[in-house]
Amino acid sequence: MREGRPDARTRLRWWNARQPALLTYALIVVNIGLYIWTVIADRTIIRCGSAGVGPRGQCDLGLAEVFLTEDGQWFRLISAGFLHFSVLHVGMNMLLLFQLGQLLEPPLGRIRFGLIYFASLLAGSAGALLTAPDSLTGGASGAVFGLMAAAVVALHQRGINPLRTGLGTVFVLNIVLTFTISGISIGGHLGGAIGGAICALAMLAPHGTKVPNWATYALPGLVGAASIAVAVAVA
Repeated sequence: MREGRPDARTRLRWWNARQPALLTYALIVVNIGLYIWTVIADRTIIRCGSAGVGPRGQCDLGLAEVFLTEDGQWFRLISAGFLHFSVLHVGMNMLLLFQLGQLLEPPLGRIRFGLIYFASLLAGSAGALLTAPDSLTGGASGAVFGLMAAAVVALHQRGINPLRTGLGTVFVLNIVLTFTISGISIGGHLGGAIGGAICALAMLAPHGTKVPNWATYALPGLVGAASIAVAVAVA
């Protein structure tokens, strides 16, 4: 039996092939882990520059223009996408990420799913800086809105009316809530949605569409680069 057993590398490859949404799970673990860290970390209330005051753990990761211009902490364009301010905040975002990851990661593959996720995250950070540069912003909402918008675009490209699906209804409802509930980053949500929608034009194009394979990797890179350029221009 031992002689007929595949080697460790083969077993690992087989296990990996049976995990179609592994990156989604990893992103959820990182988001939840960082939320727990901000809860149990130093809870000292400090001043977050012109963004007001908040617990040190949140101020160390959140996005605000002052941290970019005065401290050069450009990593916050990404770290803010993993910062959450409450159990409800992280719970809702992770529920949507889980559902969208199950839908999009298998057809895209891990690399391209990661590219569209982080391109949307960066687009959300750029949007947040455009609309509320002095506010301390955080959350995976920009990336999640990008995934939702990408899925909606994919449905439309296949001749399906998104508004006749549960996905389209959820997307519209979240857009409405973005404008009606105070404290939500309008720029972050809309920026992420725009970034994800642009990526989907090539990455989720219907089979038979003449989209070169390299474009499905290049487009999210361009969206991410453009988002960083916007952030630099704003700051």
